[in-house]
Amino acid sequence: QVQLVESGGGLVQAGGSLRLSCVASGSIFRLVAVGWYRQAPGKQRELVAVIGSGGSTNYAGSVKGRFTISRDNAKNTVYLQMNSLKPEDTAVYYCNLNGLGYNGMNYWGKGTLVTVSS
Repeated sequence: QVQLVESGGGLVQAGGSLRLSCVASGSIFRLVAVGWYRQAPGKQRELVAVIGSGGSTNYAGSVKGRFTISRDNAKNTVYLQMNSLKPEDTAVYYCNLNGLGYNGMNYWGKGTLVTVSS
């Protein structure tokens, strides 16, 4: 069983930075893609960034050039460095571990709130 625990959210002014972390339990972390999604009030959950097991990355257009996703397989941890934050980045950010191709399971953390004030 995989559990994901996010941390690093908080309140920041526009233009500021935050780094989110997500620690995974279990042994499949290094074998699968992991990513970050977000859900703003009244909106659907959307992909922010994903990093494959080999390190390839993909970003939503709205965060490209401002956010950086990275992973440390030795620590079973995925990071999201968020720079030049905007009020529209305000959302609950969720960590995702995509085990669908490995054990048929898709895992989610409970989320961490990021609030960007103008």
